[in-house]
Amino acid sequence: MIPTTDLNQRPPRSAKARLGGYALLPRMLDKCRAELNGTASSFHYACPNDQRVLKFMGIDPVALKAEVAKGLGDGDVLAWIEAHQSNKLTQAEIEVWSDANDKRKPDGGDREFFEKYLAECGPNRTDIIYWSDLLDLDDYVSYGGKA
Repeated sequence: MIPTTDLNQRPPRSAKARLGGYALLPRMLDKCRAELNGTASSFHYACPNDQRVLKFMGIDPVALKAEVAKGLGDGDVLAWIEAHQSNKLTQAEIEVWSDANDKRKPDGGDREFFEKYLAECGPNRTDIIYWSDLLDLDDYVSYGGKA
């Protein structure tokens, strides 16, 4: 049985949450489980942000979804990832990548989208400069919080 993840009721875990040292991974697993349960709301598994960690790990999103569909918990999914990833990574490499992801700023290609997204969920929030913080803010506001 797939653990219940209802993204109609609460947001997925923060992009900064870690599993095995990987940023984005717990959030992506929440979205995957919600899709499998039909409770993803407006969230999408294997979205461009998820693709960042999938590519870094060297994991196929379809194969990962099939494993998650078996009802595995986070620890078992992580063990599967470590056994099947094409990019064998050290903990130091994972930590550097995850820390950089937490502090990833919009670049020229996505600056306009970032600013529009921020204007929608926190128009007065000049402190938001990283994608991970913007995702957290959007999740908070989308579930009833005030920016």
